[in-house]
Amino acid sequence: MLRRLFLCLTALLLCLGARAQIVNRLHVDQETFLRYAHGRMQEFNPENLVLADSLYQAGVQQNNFRYKCLGLSLEMPVRFYLGEYGRMDSTVVEIKELLSERKDLREFYFSTLHEYCEFLIQTDRVSEAVLEARAMERLASAEKKPAGRMYAYRIIGIIQSYRDNPSLAILNLEKAVRFSREARTEQDLPNLYILLAQENVKLKQFTQADDYCVKAEEYEAFFPSIHVKALMTRAILYNAQGNMKEFWRCYSTLMADPRYAVQADADSRTNLDITYLRSQGLFQEALAKADALGSVLARLEHKHGIYASLGSYDEAYDNLSQLLNEKDSVYIKVQNEDLAILDAEMNNAQLREETQRLKAQNQTTILIGFLVMFAIAFLSILIQQWRLRENLDQMKATNNAMLMARRAYQKALDAKEAENTLKIKILQNRKTNSFKL
Repeated sequence: MLRRLFLCLTALLLCLGARAQIVNRLHVDQETFLRYAHGRMQEFNPENLVLADSLYQAGVQQNNFRYKCLGLSLEMPVRFYLGEYGRMDSTVVEIKELLSERKDLREFYFSTLHEYCEFLIQTDRVSEAVLEARAMERLASAEKKPAGRMYAYRIIGIIQSYRDNPSLAILNLEKAVRFSREARTEQDLPNLYILLAQENVKLKQFTQADDYCVKAEEYEAFFPSIHVKALMTRAILYNAQGNMKEFWRCYSTLMADPRYAVQADADSRTNLDITYLRSQGLFQEALAKADALGSVLARLEHKHGIYASLGSYDEAYDNLSQLLNEKDSVYIKVQNEDLAILDAEMNNAQLREETQRLKAQNQTTILIGFLVMFAIAFLSILIQQWRLRENLDQMKATNNAMLMARRAYQKALDAKEAENTLKIKILQNRKTNSFKL
């Protein structure tokens, strides 16, 4: 019974968490942001589709991807509310494509994926939520974005709570608190504290649970609805302790608070009503209330306990048998989800390995190509140098031959000139001698 109470309260936190954190994360102009913020305040209203489409079309006309993201962000919760999960998925795919390379807008990217994971959990697509959360954590870790890691661990903590693993839920939610402080996103802390309080109640760590409620209520001025959530958590805490006086006080306070009917979903209120009626011994009224519960497990848990209190053991046994069968089905489903996650992650790992292999192969091919080109260039240079050396040797031989021919010619000229000089002297001598005679 406690588990179903907590699941209903968790669903309430998921639905109310986003509205308190409307931030201009895409840094658009004030007028556009106010239109978007108005839509976010009524995020499940089908009329938001008109506003979402107008923002998206403005993005198309102005080639502004930020406007497109705002439109898709408004469309996603409405598609979830209408049960159009395929359309919901496509909005997220497009947001991923638009923002995949925009590291400066990661906060909007992570917060959108976080909200998407919440919707996946509420539609029992838990294995998909796990894969999204782990992918978010890897990206945030690689880019050193603590806000992204906070969102990822918060989702993983909620999933562990959904699977009834309070110790693992606490471990992941505590990590989310640490990264929230590191990212300075204190507005996320009160919801995280309430989630931690719920998990500590499951482990019967009541002092720690109450401490977390106190920490959450410190943010009441900033986040007024947190008081209702803390009071609902304390009511469950006191019931688990068997402290019915304090449980009745919390229940009466909640019933007198006008915010309770607005901020708590129907199943959460019905669960508390049944717990109150059983504590008062009003078992027939509690049975009638139990039939109104949307959760099959919660209905069977309550009816089994009520029939046992009435002494109707056949009915109690029948409801208990159905309850155990439902829990077995849930257990098998969780195992199948774990196998699906493992299979998907193995496929992703194989894809990453194949990508790395192809990358290494491409790098090797590029290196070999570079070496071949270098070898060809080097060989070309060697051939050119060899040819140049041959040409130089030929030119040198030709020059030497021409030089030798020139020297021979010069010697011939010199010999001829000497011969002519000798002839002139002979003639001069003859001429002189003839005069003497």
